Amino acid sequence: MSEDKTLSPQQQEAFINTLKARYEKHMSRHPHLQWNDVAVKLQSHSEKLWSLYQMEQTGGEPDVVGYDDQTGEYLFYDCSPESPKGRRSICYDREGQTAREKEGIHPAGNAVDMATAMGITILNEDEYRALQQLGDFDTKTSSWIETPPAIRQLGGAIFADKRYNHVFIYHNSAQTFYSARGFRGCLRV
Repeated sequence: MSEDKTLSPQQQEAFINTLKARYEKHMSRHPHLQWNDVAVKLQSHSEKLWSLYQMEQTGGEPDVVGYDDQTGEYLFYDCSPESPKGRRSICYDREGQTAREKEGIHPAGNAVDMATAMGITILNEDEYRALQQLGDFDTKTSSWIETPPAIRQLGGAIFADKRYNHVFIYHNSAQTFYSARGFRGCLRV
């Protein structure tokens, strides 16, 4: 990822067009939101547009999924059918990654640090369940979700997927990583 957290005017225009096309293709995800309102917000927050671009570049296919009336922010989630390809084979956090590296095993990174670098948050359980109301996601993969501190302090981390038309929340140790597990993010704009 680039250290410069801005997109060129040409990149901004092209990417906003990509987001608009996705918005129009998936109207059921945001039936009460108007694209022009979303576009104005995006154009006035270039650092947020950069974060969305990072979500896109790592395979997340971000789309607007809601609006927070209290904060006046639009919610964007990763809406790729499966866990984003550019964020798989990762441990949950730095502690988990370091534990694996001490064993001579080198995961591709960790979800917490990647999300922070991208300027996004990892979906929590409620957000993940809300996403699943918009379609079928992670039917062949799984995604790390925000782990409550009490679970993390005991060495665990949680992830989720959808099988048999049901959302399942599971646990693993934070240092585990699989080629079919990444994470999904949220960005508020």
